[in-house]
Amino acid sequence: MTPRLTQEELTQIITEVESLQTRREGELDQEQVKEILQEMNLSPDLLDQAIIQLNRRQALSVQKRRNRWITSGVVALLAVVSASTIFVMQQHNSALSRVSAQQNRITLGQNNSGDLKTISRQTNPEVFYRVTLKDAPLGQKLALSCNWIDPNGQIVKQNSYQTRAINTSVWNTQCHNTINSAATVGKWQVQMFLEGRQISDQIFEIN
Repeated sequence: MTPRLTQEELTQIITEVESLQTRREGELDQEQVKEILQEMNLSPDLLDQAIIQLNRRQALSVQKRRNRWITSGVVALLAVVSASTIFVMQQHNSALSRVSAQQNRITLGQNNSGDLKTISRQTNPEVFYRVTLKDAPLGQKLALSCNWIDPNGQIVKQNSYQTRAINTSVWNTQCHNTINSAATVGKWQVQMFLEGRQISDQIFEIN
């Protein structure tokens, strides 16, 4: 059965046939090309080699365009990844900058009560510095550290640790130090840092 065509399809076919005919009329076979070369006093024997070189140049041009597209795509992808990374880092840093200490105190051992100002070194007590953070970023783990500083200004103990994933904006954390009988008598200081930024400190005395 002969397929039937609409007027629009017929118009498109006529346009396509005209385009193909124009292209064919513009093409020359090898014998015509050789005649033209002879008329220009050029050697027809070099025709095959010239066609090979032309095909190579065309293939190289296509490859260069493809490489430019690939390079542009890679550059665009890297730009998107870089922008995303910067955005995530900015969001992370912004969240950390809002974290602060809501409460801090000194206690002994696992006793979570009180806020000691004076500690006796004779009992070799384990001293805890307990800090309640506010505006802690949910879902993140915080890198915290503490410096224990003696009356001479020397850091005699450092704690570094990472919290588990934060699940509440008000977060209790702690660091500890064992004060032995050789500890210097006088006023001590303990400082807490969040990724290098001091967020809390407390003064206590050892006798």
